[in-house]
Amino acid sequence: MTAGVVLHLTEPAEGTHRAVLRNALNLIPEVEPGTPIEVVAHGEAIALARAGQVTADALAEALDAGIILVVCRNSLRSQGLTDGDLVDGTVVVPSGVGHLVARQNQGWAYLRP
Repeated sequence: MTAGVVLHLTEPAEGTHRAVLRNALNLIPEVEPGTPIEVVAHGEAIALARAGQVTADALAEALDAGIILVVCRNSLRSQGLTDGDLVDGTVVVPSGVGHLVARQNQGWAYLRP
């Protein structure tokens, strides 16, 4: 049994954001009920979490389904953004790559779509 699934998002492209969210949603019926699924975004990919994005509908669907969106604080800072610029429900961690390493050490499955 997997502790959870983490999808690593680094691309700023809208199409990539939609594909990753679709992959996360498609995972839900394939994993054991209650298995957490996170999308971890850092670098330019944190655009996914900004309020008012064209992918807002897809993100809302994913969040409503229980997908957890995790964003890197280092990336926020480097882009001059704050937590207030993000959609509600976004989890901010100190380091996106550090979070990915921690999840893998905890036995989470790692996917980079």
